[in-house]
Amino acid sequence: MSRQLNILVVDDQESMRDSCQQTLCRSGYQVDTAEDGKKGLERLKEKSYELVILDLKMPGLNGLEVLKKIKEDDPEVVVIVITGHATIESAVDAMKNGAFDFIPKPFTPESLRLIVKRALTTRELTLENVLLRNELKTGLGSQIVIGSDESMKDVEQLVKKVGPTDATVLITGESGTGKEVIARAIHRYSSRSDKPFVAVDCGSLVESLFESELFGHVKGSFTGATETKYGRFELANGGTLFFDEIGNVKLSIQTKLLRVLQEREITKVGSSQIVKVDVRIIAATNKDLAEAVKAGTFREDLFYRLSVVPITLPPLRERRSDIPLLADYFMEKYNKKRGKVIKAISKEAMDAIVKYDWPGNVRELENAIERAVVLTEDDVIKPSDLLYYGLNIESAGSYSGGAKSLADMEKKHIAKMLEKFDGHRAKTAEALGIDRKTLRMKLKGYGME
Repeated sequence: MSRQLNILVVDDQESMRDSCQQTLCRSGYQVDTAEDGKKGLERLKEKSYELVILDLKMPGLNGLEVLKKIKEDDPEVVVIVITGHATIESAVDAMKNGAFDFIPKPFTPESLRLIVKRALTTRELTLENVLLRNELKTGLGSQIVIGSDESMKDVEQLVKKVGPTDATVLITGESGTGKEVIARAIHRYSSRSDKPFVAVDCGSLVESLFESELFGHVKGSFTGATETKYGRFELANGGTLFFDEIGNVKLSIQTKLLRVLQEREITKVGSSQIVKVDVRIIAATNKDLAEAVKAGTFREDLFYRLSVVPITLPPLRERRSDIPLLADYFMEKYNKKRGKVIKAISKEAMDAIVKYDWPGNVRELENAIERAVVLTEDDVIKPSDLLYYGLNIESAGSYSGGAKSLADMEKKHIAKMLEKFDGHRAKTAEALGIDRKTLRMKLKGYGME
């Protein structure tokens, strides 16, 4: 198993819950249990699970009712139905309502492990296909950049050249310029494209847990280490490991990271066992690492090892000729995603968009256009639809320069949609055009949980 996955076992028999939990935990899965359907649904609201093992015959809510509810809330969850009352009819009903497979009691630990492995493999392939289709729809499958600016065309050519090699790449540029998009494009052009692409956000990881996140840990190695964990290097084995905002890594971790890049082997926290890893490294930063080296906050030897092939992404304000193309592209993208029929961006609105400096770069522009697509009640995006701090657009008195920030608008819109769907997160996420994980992150970020 390449990565740890979350499994929920819902069964009214304690012995069955315990045996499933022990069997699957030995295989490296994170397993929680629930004694009835109601508790199971509560667990699913609290935490995301890749797979649910569900008993059909339970008091209160029966398994079939729980199955229907699970699939309604999150169709991506794989459900395996188990029962001591195996009949063709119950199997057919379960499969019709979205169950992946059906296993009768009693069953052996090995048969449970096999069906779980098969179910999760099928789920992973399905999600990969969905990701590929989404990339193709957004142009990422065949086109790296959108626009005509020569600097970005040079970037595209460099990506195509360096992709097939195993060279380490350092991508620099301001936040929002699309560094991860370029990293993923390099991965797609490489011989490792069928292997994992694992991203590490060096800016969000807690320093005390950074080593555990990168290299993994063994059970009992520190307080809270209740189980053995795979690190990012192991998860990316055979593929590409992307360090986003590498400039945020502390010197102590830089030393260990340099050693891994040199030796291509890791040791889990709390273990002396050496694990060989084969990963391609791509790093990105919005900092000047050369200056950080001079300041003594970044190791010179690590800097040179990371920057074998440097790629610099220009900020959006330095390629304004691309802004109209990007704006139209995002308008079409969110037309399809939101089911809207916006025909154009008005000249006044486009002029304001082009004049704005976009400190958040392409990411900020995309968010602004998405919000405009959502807010407009017409088939043309007008200045009044661009409620975005910094644009200072005024349109016939309908909009004043004191615009609310995009974050304020987004927070209010999410709250409105949650109210509309009575707090139902799956339906809210679907209406917003995002997945439940993204919605959960936004709710947490806005303090709305």
